[in-house]
Amino acid sequence: MKYWTWGLALVAAMVVAAFGWHWLATDPGYVLVRLRGTTIETTLIFAVLALLVTWGLVSLLWRFARWPARLWLRRARKKSRERLANGLVALAEGRYLRAEKELARATRYRELRAPALLAAARAALAQGETQRADAALAEAGETAPAAALALRARLKREQGDHAEAFRLLAPEARTNTLAPSAWVEYIEAALATGDADAAREALAPLARTQSVNPATYDALEARVLAAALVAARNADTLNALWASLTRAQRKVPGALAAYARRIAALGQPLPGMSEIEGYLRKDWSDAVVLAYADLLDADTGARLRNAEGWLKAHPNNVALLVALGRLCIAGRLWGKAREYLDRALLIREDALVWEAMAECLSGEGDHAGAEVAWRNALRAARHEATAPLPGAQPRRALDTKAVVVEERSEHGVPRLPGVAG
Repeated sequence: MKYWTWGLALVAAMVVAAFGWHWLATDPGYVLVRLRGTTIETTLIFAVLALLVTWGLVSLLWRFARWPARLWLRRARKKSRERLANGLVALAEGRYLRAEKELARATRYRELRAPALLAAARAALAQGETQRADAALAEAGETAPAAALALRARLKREQGDHAEAFRLLAPEARTNTLAPSAWVEYIEAALATGDADAAREALAPLARTQSVNPATYDALEARVLAAALVAARNADTLNALWASLTRAQRKVPGALAAYARRIAALGQPLPGMSEIEGYLRKDWSDAVVLAYADLLDADTGARLRNAEGWLKAHPNNVALLVALGRLCIAGRLWGKAREYLDRALLIREDALVWEAMAECLSGEGDHAGAEVAWRNALRAARHEATAPLPGAQPRRALDTKAVVVEERSEHGVPRLPGVAG
């Protein structure tokens, strides 16, 4: 079919050419050019061909005339790219003075001016030259205003001036014209200045950009929601805010833990207790379990019984053992708390476990042991070796059946504890 189409097109072109030649042959036209006594006579066909040839020669001569300039521009572009690359490498290596010099030379090429100035601002700030950094950002703002604004805000935050970063970004945030990176800086600045409502309102436009890694966005969202919930001044405001969140947001562990702690602190522990229990029926989170133990004025006995029920499904969970220890401490069940915390320490020596152990020992009246436990909490946080408690055996014999359960692979074969399948 394709060959037939090309054949028909060729035949049609030949027919048109034949008729056209016959038409021109009968009357080729006549062109007369007279200038200052000089007369040129020719046919129309020859005149058109002469104009086409002349136009081709002029174009060729123009290309040859521009060749040196194009060669110089190409060399300048290549040199600027090399300088930009060298400047970025020097910036990454910490050679800030050399980086600033190379990047300043790279700004001579127009297309590389904005990225070179942005990187030069970072190099200047790394040397403590805030004036040079501001000048570079001001120049970069002429060609890349959104990027310059985002970088200026980030540099302000890195210097600890979160209020100034928030002030810089607020006007653009109100008009929803911030770049994706600027939205992140705006949220971070809002959190640092205590404006959790502004940070929460900025989550939607940031999500619409789809430019942030999902894990990064989820972590940022959890922090923002937790800050907004903690900032609620009364129970009515807090419950209204909690109700306004989506179902997915109410399942964010950090947000749920913040809501439960805050509503309990405001004198209404039951809603938070109910939300946590509902969450843990289907999902699991260490942060939520620890928050369950921190609910003030809630029924300690009921919470302890519920947590002991979860222990059957999560016998090796350190967070749950710490929560059980805290609940026992709240109920003044010192021996039982010590048992749970000892088991947690056998699984993993964690600063959180040692802090709970210090509270337990202090409640028992063992102040010397509590002092050692507090020191061990600091050492564990620094990843240093801990000291044994006074009078304690290096490895106390425990009922390991409560700590270790039989684990099987997907094929039903028993697996040793701590050995990955």
